[in-house]
Amino acid sequence: MASLSPDRSKARAKLLRMIAGRIGVAVLTLLLVSLIVFTISALLPGDAAQEALGQSATPAQVEALRHEMGLDRPAYVRFGTWLAALAGGDAGTSLVGNMPVADLIGERLPNSLLLAALTTLVAVPLALTIGIACAVNRGGRLDRALNLATLGMVALPEFLVATLAVLVFSVKLRWLPSIALLPKDAGWGEILLNLAMPIGSLCVVVVAQMARMTRAAVIDQLDRPYVEMALLKGVKPSRIVIGHVLPNAIGPIVNACALSLSYLLGGAIIVETIFNYPGLASLMVNAVTSRDMPLLQACAMIFCTVYLLLMLIADVTAILANPRLRNA
Repeated sequence: MASLSPDRSKARAKLLRMIAGRIGVAVLTLLLVSLIVFTISALLPGDAAQEALGQSATPAQVEALRHEMGLDRPAYVRFGTWLAALAGGDAGTSLVGNMPVADLIGERLPNSLLLAALTTLVAVPLALTIGIACAVNRGGRLDRALNLATLGMVALPEFLVATLAVLVFSVKLRWLPSIALLPKDAGWGEILLNLAMPIGSLCVVVVAQMARMTRAAVIDQLDRPYVEMALLKGVKPSRIVIGHVLPNAIGPIVNACALSLSYLLGGAIIVETIFNYPGLASLMVNAVTSRDMPLLQACAMIFCTVYLLLMLIADVTAILANPRLRNA
């Protein structure tokens, strides 16, 4: 096999350095986030010992339990111990449940992944279709109507969407259950029925944001000279959009998808709480309530890691898809 030319070797080495730099920044960001998460969780009023013993416990009992839990050690010692254990794959032991945090997360994580996957399967194709349709019909009635609809969807907070969904589809129409349960032996039909309202509530804002950013990315490509040249040559508009515009807009579209899907992290906390869904977000809310710091910190780190991973994928995709970024 012929060896790569010097120019191509330099370009590939430069590309690898850029990607490695992005990964390094993500790792440093994650370390900074770990410090922020630990600091904020330590500043929460009360602690697990007080929550476990109740208000009737004496100060001596609380202090003894705090010593047993290791809460009386200096903050920097607890942070260093926690970070070293986390780097080794040990998330610690729940102060309230007295069981490994990894086991608690392992019970809830598949449910959150299922909700996120189903929401993505619905939201991404719908948002791309809306965004492309708006861009192709720019300035037309369809574009104005969909723009107005997506703008209204962006303005709606998740708790309002979820509450209205419960009032309409569960209380008034009695079509869907108000609590999202996942029986062990449930089929896909029952799962989709139980998750219909959580998925719909998450899709409202995610679809709107993704569609608007997709529309902007496609319009940016439609205004390029190569599109006008293709039209003058008699190429069909549909072929131009599919064969030329979308491949060139793939970087911004993936970036839009990643930014919108990262919004699921915040929206899932509200939606899982309202629908009492047994996911990772509701587990983190319970950890805040009980002051279970190891569980809270582990859940927060998972959310931050997923967010950074999505941003890293979007960034690398933009670099690979855009030669100007590679040559910057």
